[in-house]
Amino acid sequence: MKLCDAKQRIDKLANIPFKQYLTPTVFEDTMLKLNKGRTGQLLELTIGLNLSNTTLDFEDGELKTNKCDRLGNPLETMFITQTSTMIDEILSGKNFYQTKLYTKLQHLLYVPISKEGPQSDWMFLPCVEVDLSNPLYEELCLQLERDYYDICNQFNQMLQGSPTAMLHTASGQFIQIRTKDSKPYRPIYSNIYHRNVSDKNRAFYFKKEFMRYIVSINK
Repeated sequence: MKLCDAKQRIDKLANIPFKQYLTPTVFEDTMLKLNKGRTGQLLELTIGLNLSNTTLDFEDGELKTNKCDRLGNPLETMFITQTSTMIDEILSGKNFYQTKLYTKLQHLLYVPISKEGPQSDWMFLPCVEVDLSNPLYEELCLQLERDYYDICNQFNQMLQGSPTAMLHTASGQFIQIRTKDSKPYRPIYSNIYHRNVSDKNRAFYFKKEFMRYIVSINK
């Protein structure tokens, strides 16, 4: 499915409570209550997007959903991608435009989900298409690039502090890397440092500032 096709389908659902088009059995699903990513999967199924483990959700881009209030204000950071398989790319400062991170960022559809009240009253809000090749997002693209290299430098500074130093949260203006793991924890090994550099798995996240920014420039 193309990103533009998904946007048209999602826009038709915007501001409509789930109870108006989903069956009551959906709200009895314990996975919807327990799994933070379940509403994103629910959206994928609603618009006819096949669930998969491919790098991108669409043929030409990525789908991102996030919890917000009724006015669209983000209430959480937003997951981008895991870092365990790309840790040495980060530590070596691999070219931003050649990274998996940029692949995930360059063309995405952001769908805020209002989760106020009971689940039957939740709703998808108008989505925002972000295309970093569009001049509208030129400054955003440059800032994401700066954030990436800043995080690369922060990580190396942490690890160079001592032979046993471990990674912790590193942030830029719009993105950050922090832990994303559950027991049993999965440490991250670096071939550059020849040791474990984190005792837990980590991931890139969009900070709330990112969601606020892309919504503001699309008003």
